[in-house]
Amino acid sequence: MRFEWVPRPLSEVAREITVGFVGTMADQYVAEGVPFLRSLNVRPFEIDLGDVKYISRDFHDRLRKSALRPGDVVIVRTGKPGTCAVVSDALPEANCSDVVIVRCGEELNPHFLSYWVNAMAASHVTAHTVGAVQQHFNVASAKLLRLPVPPLSVQDEVLAPLLAIDRRIDLLRQTNATLEAIAQALFKSWFIDFDPVRAKAEGREPEGMDAATAALFPSEFEESALGEIPKGWGVRSLDSFANYLNGLAMQKFPPESDEEYLPVIKIAQLRAGNTSGADRASSRLKPDYIVRDGDVLFSWSGSLEVELWCGGNGALNQHLFKVTSSKVPKWFYYLATKQFLPTFREIAAHKATTMGHIQRVHLMEASVAMPAPEVLDALSPLMRSILERRVIGALHARELAAVRDALLPRLISGKLRLPEAEEAFATS
Repeated sequence: MRFEWVPRPLSEVAREITVGFVGTMADQYVAEGVPFLRSLNVRPFEIDLGDVKYISRDFHDRLRKSALRPGDVVIVRTGKPGTCAVVSDALPEANCSDVVIVRCGEELNPHFLSYWVNAMAASHVTAHTVGAVQQHFNVASAKLLRLPVPPLSVQDEVLAPLLAIDRRIDLLRQTNATLEAIAQALFKSWFIDFDPVRAKAEGREPEGMDAATAALFPSEFEESALGEIPKGWGVRSLDSFANYLNGLAMQKFPPESDEEYLPVIKIAQLRAGNTSGADRASSRLKPDYIVRDGDVLFSWSGSLEVELWCGGNGALNQHLFKVTSSKVPKWFYYLATKQFLPTFREIAAHKATTMGHIQRVHLMEASVAMPAPEVLDALSPLMRSILERRVIGALHARELAAVRDALLPRLISGKLRLPEAEEAFATS
C-alpha cells in the first residue's frame, strides 16, 4: 500500500456537487410518501430514518435537483457541518434539505469519501464554513476540500475492514431493533390489548406463556377509568409508579479539569446514542444526575424520545428525564412510558412555543392498567432478558465503533497496512 497519496480537490474527482432543497418545508410534509432527509437524519457513516419526514410524489418530482439516489454522499451543512454518510441501496429514492450532495466520479469510491470526511475533514470543513451566527458548509466549500485519492484497488483494500466492522455494527442494531419490537409487542399484548385475559374469557389457552403464568391472569374484565381492564387490576398513572428526574443546567457545573469531567447528555446525544462532541460537566455531581449504561432516558422537550442509554457514563442535562422506580421493574416503566410516546409527541406538537414539550401533568394523566405484583414477577425473567440482550448488543456495537474510529484515520491516510487492520478487527 502506498504511504504518500497526493491530495486532490474534491471538485476534480466528483462528477457533481450540489445542494439539498433550500426553502420552507413545514407545509410540505405528509404522513406517507417519499423520504425527505434533514441534517438530523445524517449521522457519521449512516442515514438514520428514525425521525424521517415524507413529501408527496408530486413535490418530489418538482425537486429533481435535490433528489437522492443510492451511492450519493451527503454532507451536513449546518448544526454539525461535515457529518457525512452514503445513501445506501436500502433507500432507492429520497429527497433532502440542508446537506451538500456529492456524486463521485470514476476515480473515487463514495465510501472512501465518506470515511475520509468523517475521519479527517473536521478541520478542513471548519476552515471552509461560512456565516457569523450559524456556520454552514456549502457547495463552494465542498469543492475546495482536498483529499488523498489512491487507485480504486487501494481504496477497496482500505475500505474492506472498515465496511466489515460497519456491517457487524449494522447487524447488531438490526438485532436490537427486533428485540425492541418483540418487547413492545409483548407489552401491548399483555397490558394494552389484554390478550391473555381475552383468551381465557373465550375458553382458550393464552399463547406464548406457560400454564403457571397464564393462571395469574384473570378470565374476566371490569369497568375502569380506562374502560374495560382485567378484573382485579388497578389504574395507575406513570408518575405514580416511576420517578421522572429532570436534569440540571450543566453550564452551572463546570468540569474540574480537562482530564476530570463527565460528558453532558443532551437531546442530541440521546438521539445519537453516544457522547461524541458533547459538552463537559463536573464529575462530582450527585449520583442521581449521573447517567450510566442501561438507564432509561426520556427527552420531554424538542425531539421526544424514550431510550435505553448505552453511550457510557454522562451528566443528565435539563430537558431530559432519568426514569427509575422502586415499585415496578425497569422493563415495565420503560415500555409503559414508551407506549405513550406518540401521545406525548402529539401534545408537544401543539404547544405554541418554538420547542414543543410536555409537562408533569401529562405524566399524571397518562395511565395504564396495573396488574398484581406476582404477574410482573412472573413476566420479568423474559422481559428482563430481552432488555439485557439489547444493552449487551448496543455495548458491543459501541466497542466495534471505537475500533473503527481508531483504525480509520491511519487507514484512510495510508499510514496503516491492511494486515495490521485485519488483526485489530479480528480481536474486536
